[in-house]
Amino acid sequence: DSIIVCDRGNRRVVRWSRQNGANGETIISDIGCCGLTMDNNGDLYVSDCKKSEIRRWKQGETEGTIVAGRNEQGNHLNQLNFPTFIFVDEDHSIYVSDYLNHREMKWMKGAKEGIVVAGGNGEGNSLTQLSYPQGVIVDHLGNVYVADPYYDRIMRWCRGSKEGSVVVGGNGKGEQRNQLIYPRGLSFDLQGNLYVVDYGNHRIQKFNIDLN
Repeated sequence: DSIIVCDRGNRRVVRWSRQNGANGETIISDIGCCGLTMDNNGDLYVSDCKKSEIRRWKQGETEGTIVAGRNEQGNHLNQLNFPTFIFVDEDHSIYVSDYLNHREMKWMKGAKEGIVVAGGNGEGNSLTQLSYPQGVIVDHLGNVYVADPYYDRIMRWCRGSKEGSVVVGGNGKGEQRNQLIYPRGLSFDLQGNLYVVDYGNHRIQKFNIDLN
């Protein structure tokens, strides 16, 4: 029972025991980690923003396997450019915030290239665009939620949609309950409530949104 931390400044991934958290254990070293997640098998996925790739570590592995990227940085469908936050669904498809390409990519298990599921139309604030996306999660219907920090909003892109909709924020920078400042992380609870790391306001906000 442990907490796994992406320690980007020290170029490592560290595991901390919940029972005795006095000292962490480095489980992956020399990696430009910008995000991590775990699938339902307990396999660990880490985004290496410097190498523009995503690696998966099965339990007991020491090297890891490249599962997205692997072709240097770029904007082709088989490339990423400074990937940050990642999410893995029940089918082991990987969703990647492709930060410098202003898009969200989905890499199905075993795929050699990804597909664009949000953004990908240059940097901007229209409903077809993202601007340096960060946190990403996917609901049980396959809808993609993205933290769009520079426009202080959370976007939802329904499966197959060519444009998104604003589900939280989008009301300018501010500290009111309907406002955000540079949102970053996203998470759902078991009841479907959306939690947003409201970075610029030094708070976490909880929102009840319609998942149906």
